[in-house]
Amino acid sequence: MTKKPEYIKTSEGRDIAYHKTEGRAPTVIFCGGYMSDMEGTKALFLEKTCSELGLSYVRFDYSGHGSSSGEFVDGTIGAWRDDALAVTDQVIEGPIIVVGSSMGGWIGLLVTLARKERVKAFVGIAAAPDFTRELMWEKYSPSIRETLKSEGVYLEPSDYSDEPYRVSYGLIQDGENHILLNRTIAIDCPVRLFHGLKDTDVPSEYSTRIAEKVLSDDVIISFNKSGDHRLSSDADLERLRQALIELS
Repeated sequence: MTKKPEYIKTSEGRDIAYHKTEGRAPTVIFCGGYMSDMEGTKALFLEKTCSELGLSYVRFDYSGHGSSSGEFVDGTIGAWRDDALAVTDQVIEGPIIVVGSSMGGWIGLLVTLARKERVKAFVGIAAAPDFTRELMWEKYSPSIRETLKSEGVYLEPSDYSDEPYRVSYGLIQDGENHILLNRTIAIDCPVRLFHGLKDTDVPSEYSTRIAEKVLSDDVIISFNKSGDHRLSSDADLERLRQALIELS
């Protein structure tokens, strides 16, 4: 039976669900993707791996996701970053390794920037900074943009769910406050980036662009020629495991 999550409360009053596995430092914190939750394949794989390696580990749900409070459509990049920071500050002591998948890669970069003194390394899995601008707004047709402006929400078909994504205009607008790839990203810790060349959701060039923008010279990108956006094959997960062994 799945164990019940614990909760923290953010300064804005959101109840954020999390699971923590006790172990040695650094603590690995996993930031999941858009509309994902902490019961996903990579989140659970990391829990198992960290347990085997004796590392402390935290997985959590952003507000509007999984077991946390709030409505998904009310979420923004800023709010979800703040959720991740609240977990980091309230649940974890000492150094951390930030692992972010897809949107979680953007959130994870923002967390790393905000807590540079604590972050020992950053790992991005198909990381997608700036996606609200480049992969949503700039790709939307004029009619979709008008729907967002007039109705506040666009129902976007999803390849991963029978239910469409409820994309809010607030998400698009707030994303502009957190754009990263148009400037130097002041992160100088080790960075490991994983991306599938068959990723049809987040182009693999995103990992290259992140590598170019971060200050750190200790950056390694691992491309999987046959990998898709999920990067959840046994081989992909083993590469992630090896990265944790190296970085911890």
